[in-house]
Amino acid sequence: MKTTLNDITRIAVFAALIAVLGIPGAISVGGAVPITLQTLGVMLAGAILGWWRGAASVIVLLVLAAAGLPLLSGGRGGIGVFFGPTAGYMLGWIVGAAVVGAIVHAGARRPVWWRVALGSVVGGILVVYAVGIPVMAAVLGLSIPDAIAANYVFLPGDAIKAALTVALTLAVWKAYPRAFGFERRLLAVKKQPATVAP
Repeated sequence: MKTTLNDITRIAVFAALIAVLGIPGAISVGGAVPITLQTLGVMLAGAILGWWRGAASVIVLLVLAAAGLPLLSGGRGGIGVFFGPTAGYMLGWIVGAAVVGAIVHAGARRPVWWRVALGSVVGGILVVYAVGIPVMAAVLGLSIPDAIAANYVFLPGDAIKAALTVALTLAVWKAYPRAFGFERRLLAVKKQPATVAP
């Protein structure tokens, strides 16, 4: 898998985008895990960049946050955040972005709304919950059913983020398709020599 300067630039841009979405801060809903807009950035990273670039953008963000930069919602940073109840959700962002990208980009030549919606729900919600809930339960000493019940409050907001991901992804494709990796695959197909039948 060849990494180009364009890839590195896009990864950096989306790491910055996820960080910027944390500037408004987190919304407390009375539990240990707040609502944050950064999950929207994770969904967009996967949908637009594809599986490995999307995951890489999240990894860059988390490495910088672990180094102490205040890039997480509410200006949080430092290695300590990876030992709290939100740690699993942040690690789930990596897998989630990869799953979103895999679903949106698999065998496709352009983003299709239902693929983006499916990827956002499966990768951006279900996968993140699947990693985050057990970690939250372990840190807080909750049973898994209680931890699952505590996450119900996030579902409406995450559904809105998935819908926004669909709208924004299609808008970016219309305005700037080069942000995606689809055009590279199309060029590769066009460059293949035509086969001549014997």
